Amino acid sequence: MDIRFLQRLPLFRDFSEMEIRAALHALGAVEKEFSLGDTVLSAGSLNERFGLVLDGSVLIESNDLWGNRTLLSHAGRGQIFGESGATRSREPLLWDVIAGEDCRILFFRTERLLSSRMPVPSWQIKILTSLLSSAVRKNYLLTSRSFHTSPKSCRGRILAYLNSFALQKGTLEFDIPYDRQQLADYLNLDRSALSRELSRLQQEGLLTCRKSHFVLHKRE
Repeated sequence: MDIRFLQRLPLFRDFSEMEIRAALHALGAVEKEFSLGDTVLSAGSLNERFGLVLDGSVLIESNDLWGNRTLLSHAGRGQIFGESGATRSREPLLWDVIAGEDCRILFFRTERLLSSRMPVPSWQIKILTSLLSSAVRKNYLLTSRSFHTSPKSCRGRILAYLNSFALQKGTLEFDIPYDRQQLADYLNLDRSALSRELSRLQQEGLLTCRKSHFVLHKRE
């Protein structure tokens, strides 16, 4: 494992090489590769590990027994998922994690994080701090999603999402992490209805888009 590469990722920021090696050993770190569409973690399985995306990205989805799919969030390079297992191990997952593209994932087992050995190793304190920060961010994203899907109209949902994304990025031109179908799933919209409304918004001069690239235009 490339320790210097890991030190550039948020999870291991401010870790010494010795602390990273200790954490990798103690948490039984295992690297795995997945292809686009592969199931990384499945709903109903025990929540015993969390993952760090080394390359590529994953999608967190809710898929029910009747084939309904809801896209909840996205984790890209350097981000983690499944961190709820750090404090609630051996409970079944309520969502699926799917490879959004070819990806490499570093998995960690959570049992050692729950131990109360004294003195507590420095790597353990830092990992738990990073997981807490990630959990706060995920809570913010889920709250944002409820804001994005609260408008009743297709247009309202699209504009709510793009406006908040622009605010987060601090620019009116950006790439979103979803393709057209994934964006429809995230906003709880039919894909054809989403495409039609995006075409109307472009015709009205409110935005320009091509695939996942968007440019928003302010009204004069």
